[in-house]
Amino acid sequence: MRKGYGVSRKIALVGIMAATIECGKLALSFLPNIEVVTLLTALYGYCFGYLGVIASCVFVCIEPLIYGFGTWTVTYFLYWPLVALVFMLLARARVRSRWPATLVAVLLTVWFGVLSSLVDIGLFSGYFDRFFYRFAIYYSGGFMFYALQIGTNAILFPLLFPFLRDRLLRIKQGKN
Repeated sequence: MRKGYGVSRKIALVGIMAATIECGKLALSFLPNIEVVTLLTALYGYCFGYLGVIASCVFVCIEPLIYGFGTWTVTYFLYWPLVALVFMLLARARVRSRWPATLVAVLLTVWFGVLSSLVDIGLFSGYFDRFFYRFAIYYSGGFMFYALQIGTNAILFPLLFPFLRDRLLRIKQGKN
């Protein structure tokens, strides 16, 4: 952050980040699992550090107000802050190439499919008899949606992440 960024500016920045994540999701909601939430969450974690993590938490808190509560709410609280945190750590490690960012985004997206299936089957089914059998059936039922999400991020990250990252870092430094 530029020197002199006070608490009120940080709060406003978190609000703007959470709002753009939510608006990006809503703008593409008519397309099944074609999303920009991963890209925006990763960018905000990378460029704004812990403020990006907080913005992802605010986004997750907004979601049930729009869509209601469900098993996905638990998944979102576990997943989206993790995305921002991982990219915050990539920034601290000074990873600047588009390919490691793309690989991490794709792996995190794969993890989203596994995590959401684990939460649905493990946490909310009420029993663990033949857990892995039921998990495999449930996961394979959603595989096409997960594949679309993975493909979206495999395309968006190498194309947009470096450009948007550099632009956000310039804005952060006050070099608009």
